[in-house]
Amino acid sequence: MESLVQHVQRFSELLAVSRTTHVSTWDPATVRRALQWARYLRHVHKRFGRHVRIRRALERRLQNQWRQEGASGSAPVPGLTNFQALGRGDLLLSLRLLENRALGDAAYHYLLQQLFPGPGVPDTDEEALQGSLARLARCRSAVQLLRFSGHGENSALEDPVLKTQAELLLGRLREVPKAEAEGPSRFLSTLWDRLPQNNFLKVIAAALLLPPSSPRPQGEELELGTPKTPGEGAQELVRWLSAKSDVMAAFCHSLPVELLTSVAGRHPALSRAYLGLLTDWGRRLRYDLQKGTWVGAEPQHVSWEELYGRFQSLCRAPPPLKDEVLTALEACKAQDGDFQVPGVSIWTDLLLALGSGS
Repeated sequence: MESLVQHVQRFSELLAVSRTTHVSTWDPATVRRALQWARYLRHVHKRFGRHVRIRRALERRLQNQWRQEGASGSAPVPGLTNFQALGRGDLLLSLRLLENRALGDAAYHYLLQQLFPGPGVPDTDEEALQGSLARLARCRSAVQLLRFSGHGENSALEDPVLKTQAELLLGRLREVPKAEAEGPSRFLSTLWDRLPQNNFLKVIAAALLLPPSSPRPQGEELELGTPKTPGEGAQELVRWLSAKSDVMAAFCHSLPVELLTSVAGRHPALSRAYLGLLTDWGRRLRYDLQKGTWVGAEPQHVSWEELYGRFQSLCRAPPPLKDEVLTALEACKAQDGDFQVPGVSIWTDLLLALGSGS
């Protein structure tokens, strides 16, 4: 019993330190040991929680210790005030580290990898921690999703874990010192190199669709570490995507068409880049007389059906996006000879198909 009480006291000290600048000295190994310690205490909570007499005896010892600390001027660590709190120590630790701007990049990236490993089967501890984060997100998502309206946005914003990741990313972007070399761009490039890329692209899309200002209940921002102005971080994402042609191409290739349309409708700079990619893809198609359709010159090129589907989605969006897309297609058609008959210019055929199908 005495050994367990000492473990809890030391973990309380660790939680206190996690909110200070001392975490700037933490490396990935330190974060790993801290999470392992927290998970050990969660297992202790699970084991003794079923034994009423042992649990009550342990809780009395812990409460006595916390009352002594309060009387001596050292208040208990917020969030760890009873036996039940032992069951969520890893969640408290993770959230406090995520919102602490003093945590170094290497330690922060390791923590992200542990919390959000992307595709694959996580172990039991990771699964439980991600589940806790998801439950936290659902509380505010249920209210906020009622305010969200748009073309295909729900696919990214209805997932509470994905939305939480997006908010954490925006919050971290606001904290990256812009005075440093390349600032946010370097940070995002590091995440791109180290995190599962498909999942990271989904997080970026969700972040770009978050509203510029999101009213929250009083005190929630402090608890969850969400950014006050998501628009600031979103602009950093737009600048980074615009400067990274390979990432932008992957972004447009990998994400669902309706989700891309939503992002394009929200960010003009990205809609122009997306239209530029679609135009480039269209120029790679040639008309097959035998098949009577447009085909790719190479197997990796997009098909006519995919290209048409993307333009169709854009043309179903509200103005000004729809108008910009049609203007761009008309300009391409004019440059191509302004043909009016099908089978000569892909831009003519797209406009004809969109005119009858949109």
